[in-house]
Amino acid sequence: IASTLETIKLLPEARRLAGMLSHGQKQWLEIGMLLMQEPQLLLLDEPVAGMTDEETLRSAELFVSLAGKYTLIVVEHDMDFVARIAQKVTVLHEGAVLAEGSMDSIQQNEQVIEVFLGR
Repeated sequence: IASTLETIKLLPEARRLAGMLSHGQKQWLEIGMLLMQEPQLLLLDEPVAGMTDEETLRSAELFVSLAGKYTLIVVEHDMDFVARIAQKVTVLHEGAVLAEGSMDSIQQNEQVIEVFLGR
């Protein structure tokens, strides 16, 4: 347990009740609970929604540290966050893959620009 708390940077909060944690800390605690199950894959849906900027940065650091041990699939609309963590980005539109590649290639993709920016 201590190792997982260290991984999610909550070891100093080990004795606090979960209800007393900040929103971001509760999210990290949930991720820690998943890690205790030794998964091969983590599917995270908008994991930084509602977090402060500082919590979002710490989440990015956490996800990058986990990427070497686990496969992470992150559904997220915060593109700054995605740019910090993603090795590969997949853009979906109407249930189908619209584009896939590096963040730079996605940001320059004409189809993505047209669909999401209406140009």
